[in-house]
Amino acid sequence: MSFSSLFESGQSARNKSHFATLVNLAQVSGMREEEKVVLNRFKSILDISDASYDKILENPKAYPVTPPNTSEERIQWLHDLFKVVFADHHMDEAEYHLLRKYATALGYNEEDADYLVERSIQIFNGHLNLEDYRYLLNKDR
Repeated sequence: MSFSSLFESGQSARNKSHFATLVNLAQVSGMREEEKVVLNRFKSILDISDASYDKILENPKAYPVTPPNTSEERIQWLHDLFKVVFADHHMDEAEYHLLRKYATALGYNEEDADYLVERSIQIFNGHLNLEDYRYLLNKDR
């Protein structure tokens, strides 16, 4: 461990952990161009340096999952994972299994993780029933 990493903030470490999770998810089925675009956006949003970006791309599994502190952040991180998976408008088996694994790593129990992953797949695939569609349209009105 380098001297400077001793002083890394908790938020910076969590951001790197989250970014590594996103990279691992993108790489599990072969990273596509659409996923690279999304990852570059997250690099900026999460304030990941170029050096850290290169290290994380090289070995994302070297960064353990550091779950967020609040339920709002957990939902945000889960949403981010789905943005990466559906960047290419397709989810394969490996991505599905990794999503479930990460949902539990974020702090959800097995039942909640199953529900959230399945429901998110429906939402990201556009398979909403009329009631859900109305709710989402009128939610922030």
